[in-house]
Parts: sequence; C-alpha cells; structure tokens
Amino acid sequence: MSKKPTTTKAQPETTGHSWDGIEEYNNPLPRWWLWTFYLTIIWGLIYTILYPAWPLVEGATQGLWGGNPRTSVAAEIQRFDDANAGIEAKLVAADLTAISADQELVGFATNAGAAVFKTWCAQCHGAGAAGAKGYPNLNDNDWLWGGTIEDIHTTIQHGIRNTEDADARYSEMPRFGADELLESEQIDQVVHYVLQLSGQDNDAALAAEGATVFADNCAACHAEDGSGDRAQGAPNLTDAIWLYGGDAAALTETVTNARFGVMPAWSGRLSEADIRAVATWVHSRGGGE
Repeated sequence: MSKKPTTTKAQPETTGHSWDGIEEYNNPLPRWWLWTFYLTIIWGLIYTILYPAWPLVEGATQGLWGGNPRTSVAAEIQRFDDANAGIEAKLVAADLTAISADQELVGFATNAGAAVFKTWCAQCHGAGAAGAKGYPNLNDNDWLWGGTIEDIHTTIQHGIRNTEDADARYSEMPRFGADELLESEQIDQVVHYVLQLSGQDNDAALAAEGATVFADNCAACHAEDGSGDRAQGAPNLTDAIWLYGGDAAALTETVTNARFGVMPAWSGRLSEADIRAVATWVHSRGGGE
C-alpha cells in the first residue's frame, strides 16, 4: 500500500524584520483601511486649500473660502456686546442698592454675574462659591470686609492685599513667632485661649495665661472679646468659621507665621458692568447683607 504524498505548506512572506525571534509578516493592509487612509489625505489637502491653515511669517494662509475662525468669533462676541449694550449701560448707571429692586437688572446681572464668576472666580472660590482652605466661602454671612452690595463691589473692584491697586483692601497680621514677637510658650498660651473662645477643647491653664497675651497683642484687631473687626479684615475668633483651619496646629501656624491672602483687583480686567453683575450674583448667594 503506497503512502499518500505529503505537501509542504508554503511559509508566508516576511518583511525581514525580526525582534527576539518574532518575525513580521508582509501581509497587505485591509482595503477598507487603506482607502480610508487615502481619503483622509485627500481631505487634509482640500482643507488646507479652502480654510486658513499654513502659518506664514506674519499670519497664515486664509484659504479660498476666506473664512477666518478668529474673525467669526470676534464678530459673534461683538454681536452679543451690541445686544447687551443697553442693559449694561443701565446696570452701570443704577445705584448699587437699587439693582435688587429692578427685575430686569436683577435677571440680567444674575445670569451675567454667574458667567463672570465661573470664568474668573471659580478657580479660587469653587464652582459653587463654597470656597476652600484660604479662599472664603461666599455663601455664608461671614464677611471679612463686609457683605453689603457696596462692600462686595469694592472688594471685587480693588482686590485684597495686591500691589496693583492703591485702593486694595489691606491689613497684615504680625508674624508673632517668625519675628520673635512672642515666645513659643506664649504662642501656645494664646492658641489655647483662642480655642477656648471658639468653644473647642483646650488646656484651661494655658488658656488663662493666653488671655493676657491676647489682650496685649491681638485685641487691637480682633476686639477684646475676639469677635473681630471686619473693617480691617480681622476675623471673628469666637465662631466655627475658619479660613485656614481652627485646630491647634493651624492656629499655631497662623500665629507663628501669619497669613497673607491676596486677591487681584478686577477693575483693570473686567468692565464695570461685569463687576456689578458678579457683585450682584455673589450678594444673591444667601450670605449678602
């Protein structure tokens, strides 16, 4: 009985490339993929001919259709600016305290102010204006520089402790530890006194000594009872609201090295209408006075 002849299967063609014994087959690309690739090249060439594309020394090619996205966006912005010009002029001319009584102004200012806030303010104060460590919560009624519409407007307009506006809100807490104005023992004492003022757990003996330290060094700004002075940005130390934290470690850091939060002046960046709009929006959050 004769054996069936055996056939040798042809080995697929390779590119000749080999990595760690693994060879690369020289298989053709799928036709659908190849034609899609060719179409993208054709589309890219057509696009660069019709639309602005190739950078030049002082600009770029404008394309046969003459369309310019920058010009289109600028035209849209101008269209909305023209449409809002009348209501913005009315907002700027109105007395700040009278805005809330005008439903047209309130509606515009609230919507425009929300947009301004989300664009320029949310990075620090949060999307919902609840703030973060070192950035005030704008939803409550605790205001370092006042919460009336006029106070809020002034704060936004001139900022706080910046070097770009001569009328910026300004106050500076001494660095009692870093500048050796108080000894570490005195800092411990006054920290426990502040803990006592705010109703937190404290060492009664240290707090008793800290009362004297507080009266001699802190009461001039924070008031004798620790209730603070908003006119000079001195916070109330008797409540549970803390900008940088109210535990012993945070208070020790504050007394030792002080805090110096800075807010930019927006008068040079935003229009008066935008400033009034965002001031109205912040005032309407629930904490405005």
